[in-house]
Amino acid sequence: MIERRSLLALAGVSALAFGAPAVAQTAPAVITASSPGGVLSVQVMADGDGRPMYAVTRLGQPVVTASKLGFILTDAPKLERGFALGTPVIRTADDTWEQPWGERRFIRNHFTELRVPMTERSGLMRRMDVVFRLYDDGLGFRYEFPEQEALKQLKIGSELTEFTLAEDGEAWWIPAWEWNREEYLYNRTAIDAVGAAQTPMTVRNASGLHVSIHEAALIDYSGMNLSRAEGRRFRADLTPGLSSAAVEIAAPCTTPWRTLQISDTAAGLVESSLILNLNAPNKLGDVSWFKPMKYIGIWWEMHLELKSWNSGPKHGATTENAIKHIDFAAEHGFGGVLIEGWNVGWDGNWFGTGWDYSFTQAYPDFDIERVAAYARSKGVEIVGHHETGGNAFHYEQQLDPAFAQMQRFGWHSVKTGYVADAGGAQVRGPDGRVTFAWHESQPMAQHHVRVVETAAKYQVAVNAHEPFKDTGLRRTYPNMISREGARGMEFSAWGQPGNPPEHEANLVFTRLLAGPMDYTPGIFGMETRSPDGIATTWAKQLALYVVIYSPIQMAADLLENYEANPAPFQFIKDVPVDWADTRVLNGEIGDYVTIARKDRNSDVWCLGSLTDEHPRVLSAPLSFLDPGRTYRAEIYRDAPDADWKTNREAIVIESRDVTAADTLTLTLAPGGGQAIRFVPKGRGR
Repeated sequence: MIERRSLLALAGVSALAFGAPAVAQTAPAVITASSPGGVLSVQVMADGDGRPMYAVTRLGQPVVTASKLGFILTDAPKLERGFALGTPVIRTADDTWEQPWGERRFIRNHFTELRVPMTERSGLMRRMDVVFRLYDDGLGFRYEFPEQEALKQLKIGSELTEFTLAEDGEAWWIPAWEWNREEYLYNRTAIDAVGAAQTPMTVRNASGLHVSIHEAALIDYSGMNLSRAEGRRFRADLTPGLSSAAVEIAAPCTTPWRTLQISDTAAGLVESSLILNLNAPNKLGDVSWFKPMKYIGIWWEMHLELKSWNSGPKHGATTENAIKHIDFAAEHGFGGVLIEGWNVGWDGNWFGTGWDYSFTQAYPDFDIERVAAYARSKGVEIVGHHETGGNAFHYEQQLDPAFAQMQRFGWHSVKTGYVADAGGAQVRGPDGRVTFAWHESQPMAQHHVRVVETAAKYQVAVNAHEPFKDTGLRRTYPNMISREGARGMEFSAWGQPGNPPEHEANLVFTRLLAGPMDYTPGIFGMETRSPDGIATTWAKQLALYVVIYSPIQMAADLLENYEANPAPFQFIKDVPVDWADTRVLNGEIGDYVTIARKDRNSDVWCLGSLTDEHPRVLSAPLSFLDPGRTYRAEIYRDAPDADWKTNREAIVIESRDVTAADTLTLTLAPGGGQAIRFVPKGRGR
């Protein structure tokens, strides 16, 4: 991987010596800076009591009106009033960096940075800098605490950071502080009807402006939620820690970035690279040992109660079943096989406990050495599985031997899990003993970084389920490949209710703005334990491989459903998982979206389009294709009588020649979709 930078220390506490020449000036009453194209501007000021505040405008129109900055500390006076603003420093940067894998290969990082020192006028005379980075499509800001005698450590009870939205409008959000972590259906309400929300929270203002509030580069801090104080004013609401402080951190230090992605269109939010750009560059170096891939697995059959994770007559992770899946993967070109329930610890009460798990010892009916050798002989990797029951403390005792075993077998990716109720994760407390914590508490943030750093030593990549939210750390740790962190396809196996037809069109403009998701699409067996079964058509299941990005994509259904339906299964076999470019052709939150992506390893493009419960007719200009070339469009579309309620399997598979000058009409059934693969003529599959 190549990082092409212009000598920028993009993540350091002090960045004044790098990049374009800094411009210093005497602090005016209101300090202003604008993004490189002049689209966004930030204004920083202090009120009459010295309370620091900020505001944001876009093309001269207010987006965020005056909103407070600051902290309440648990061991010292709060950092909230009595501040004098110091001399601002402004710099610009423009560089391009390359992802080792991703939804696009090269990312431009073009911003204006404003640093505003803030020092108390009396008393302890403590200083904090507030640093803004402004892009044309959004901004991030964070607090930086330099070394100082009066502030050696911060014990943060809460942040006073506010986001006061300027306009009325609608919001898409899931609740904070509920037992099932992030796994909720999205609410669509007026902005002033939001309660406590998790991030990303996305809003569409009455004027049509789209804003998504989230955070970036969260490493040693607690996760941020949003609590509506009144009207359209929201305050950062930190996940509790192990004491009265949500965060305990030694200075000098920085907080995560608080982010605002801002666009005229919903599509613009998806195309933004703001979250990634605000993270530090790759610190692992060469990670070419991880190859983006599609995988199958011993998994869906457990969700349908055909097999079990625990040992016994229904045990899914047997040697025989593993070899069956390895043979299927080898025959059909899949890179990996996920095997869940292989290891000792699944018997009895594992939910929220996890003390019985071994991450190296297999059940007697799973010959791990034989399975590993057989997979190698077939050119297939096993995707490891480490369910912890939320017991991070117990898992950490076994990280090195678990990953060392994977390295010995040549397995380069692991799916981890933290199945426990919110607040039920187990971590090491300050006294060295086990204590309970929230999944997005500071100790769990530290745990997840510890896991990916240890995994990297053994050339293992991590796909976390029931995870800490994604804040773009895959740039810094490229072995943090994917995660769950939302309602996945499993809810359509047994949910009461399952995922409704609008669910994926909500995810694209909310959860997926944070990063990749292991959604596990590709279901052809539409009748499940959930009352509505799979609330999509077959064509929409195929479209999900393009619309929902992950560098590790599962073909999640039972093998017999693929064997019985080779024609639609061909798209799953053919679709890439690693991309050189991504274009969002259209979309509205919760309604529909169309995305085109170019394969990183060829000139093939793929398109996915999907809708909610309403039928749609959408236009898809093909101007993203190379001009002057003819492509074979391999089309998988809803049949005229397809419907997610009555005729989900109705699909038409056809091909036609197209060029960049063409515009396709996409006719989507209720709950439907369309998937297309564009292959340059003269090229094989």
